Amino acid sequence: MMNRPDARPAPTRRDANKGPVQRLAVLGATGSIGTQTLDVVRLFPEKFKVVALAAYRNIDRLYDQAIEFRPACVAVGDAACAAVLQQRLAGTGIVVVHGREGLREAACWPEVDVVMAAIVGFAGLESVIAGIEAGRTIALANKETLVVAGARVNALLAARGGRMVPVDSEHSAIFQCLVGEPALAVESITLTASGGPFRTRPAGTFAGITREEALQHPNWAMGSKITIDSATMMNKGLEVIEAHWLFHLAPDRIDVLVHPQSIVHSMVTFADGSTKAQMGQPDMKVPIQYALSYPDRWPAPHPRIDWGRAGRLDFERPDRLKFPCLDLAYEALRRGGAAPAVLNAANEAAVGLFLQERIRFIDIPNAIEKALAVFETPADPSIEDLVAIDQAVRARIEELYGAPAY
Repeated sequence: MMNRPDARPAPTRRDANKGPVQRLAVLGATGSIGTQTLDVVRLFPEKFKVVALAAYRNIDRLYDQAIEFRPACVAVGDAACAAVLQQRLAGTGIVVVHGREGLREAACWPEVDVVMAAIVGFAGLESVIAGIEAGRTIALANKETLVVAGARVNALLAARGGRMVPVDSEHSAIFQCLVGEPALAVESITLTASGGPFRTRPAGTFAGITREEALQHPNWAMGSKITIDSATMMNKGLEVIEAHWLFHLAPDRIDVLVHPQSIVHSMVTFADGSTKAQMGQPDMKVPIQYALSYPDRWPAPHPRIDWGRAGRLDFERPDRLKFPCLDLAYEALRRGGAAPAVLNAANEAAVGLFLQERIRFIDIPNAIEKALAVFETPADPSIEDLVAIDQAVRARIEELYGAPAY
């Protein structure tokens, strides 16, 4: 077993430099990234005002957050949840909205400066687009937005003069390595992957992988969907597509290496042969804070690495036969058009079925491969096209794989 670096206590936080208060909309507030975003807000109460919160159906946690942060608006997934929350928040003055329109309203709330886009999956796309159209800065934790609609989102950012800062640890690492560097000097980027819980497990045993086994990530504490994506390595495939749109690099200039310790979060190689890496303990609050503080760095008590006890840092090529989802993502990126939207929809649907124990772990890449083979997609899809494709692919996966597997 590889030695993991030991954390040592961080210095006590000092007040960040004084500056204007950032007014936040936290979309996906009750999930992993959303709750950690609010942890960062608690560290810097003088720097932030939470204006809007959005969640799907976890109204108990959302209620607690609303009472603590007193936003102007909260958004929930449906009318029934909204009615319950409205009753519980009576007398607070907090506006309760719901559904897709409510989510867009939260992203566009008049006082919002920055949208933390932390809704999981395709469901986060419309609110990100609404936020860009309203002139908000987007702190992007929802990789599926760029996977599905990267060309449209980038065009909209350019037209609106908008700004998007990545939150994913790997893309934040690349972003940090590029600060102060000329774009033409970049030769390639390398995204690191932990390898997930099955890095050393024999491929012949994958048919028997259980839901509980797949949810045991060795390094990161994440939501269930992204944890399964890490186990299949689809998460890294989605990140390759996201990196293409964020950093404007061709697929053959985006590499993936397995790094079991999750200390090197990603690397950039430059034209002169130099490589920069961003490193740190696996703690999502660091990239969350950087996305919110950029271009500044604020002192904070996040874990540090004791380099005197850090031990080894290991790297290896991913086993692409064991983890076919990675190559499926590269294939979709090279095909372009709506192929990444097909890939994403099929993956979300298949992961959902696996979490319900209705298909096997090995059925996830099989479902994605079938969807990519079956669906012919437009080369320049509109947002409406992408919504229709997403719905059609999900329906097809349900039809093909919906019967219980156990």
